[in-house]
Amino acid sequence: MLPTPSTSHVSFDNIYEPAEDSYLLLDTLSSTAEKSFLKSRFGLPEVSAEGKSIPFNRVPAPLIADIGTGSGVILAFLTANARAIFGIENVLTIGTDLNSFACEATAKTVELAARGASDEQKTLSAFDDGNAGNCGFFTDALLADLSTPIRDGMIDLLVFNPPYVPTPELSELPQTELVSTSSADRGVVNFFKRDSHFLFLSYAGGFDGMETTNRVLTQLPNVLHKHRGVAYILLCAQNKPEEVKARVRGWGSDWAVETVSSSGKSGGWEKLHVIRIWRV
Repeated sequence: MLPTPSTSHVSFDNIYEPAEDSYLLLDTLSSTAEKSFLKSRFGLPEVSAEGKSIPFNRVPAPLIADIGTGSGVILAFLTANARAIFGIENVLTIGTDLNSFACEATAKTVELAARGASDEQKTLSAFDDGNAGNCGFFTDALLADLSTPIRDGMIDLLVFNPPYVPTPELSELPQTELVSTSSADRGVVNFFKRDSHFLFLSYAGGFDGMETTNRVLTQLPNVLHKHRGVAYILLCAQNKPEEVKARVRGWGSDWAVETVSSSGKSGGWEKLHVIRIWRV
């Protein structure tokens, strides 16, 4: 079992705390079936089709994007365990979030997880053949709305744990005074209003809990790599997962989708599902 990154340094007054949905994604991404899928898609082949060895620097490094990072536990998990999950460690990871506190927390969570993985590898290296470490390369946690700052066709793997709870309305995006964390602004910000706003954004999904997820689904055909793009998206029962999958199948024969894991109360809307969407 791969270690879960620590989030003990994170203030959950204004950042979503990892819960069943977060851990379901971690379990899914580290499951035998999904590791096999991801390694077959991104892992480094030993030889080319012509039987020649492929130089490490000739294999494109996949870009892994966590949209709405929150505490950073998912991005940290993927970064620290890159070799175990993808079969290679030359992966680039990036995150986005509307919450500046979440961006700061994510960078720290990834740093601590990568440091822990590196320390463990140093211990193990005395007993193995001295292979490279297990960690990927964290680039940044961007203060941004979903995948908007990332160029089309650049994301190889997108992970999204959305605000999926059905709510009467969807909160507006943060205003400048809510986003800023500078000391000059902190004196005039209503902390309670700011923190409540960020927490509401982290779970409130609007109609059917799908308003934000629908935006991501609309973006997928553009932002995912045109050959090897994959997305893992978490849904709850009230998000109508079967309708979501039917919608993706309607994109054409170049796309596939399936439910790869589920958890929660089988009799209520709390039941969670992770669907995998990928280009074929």
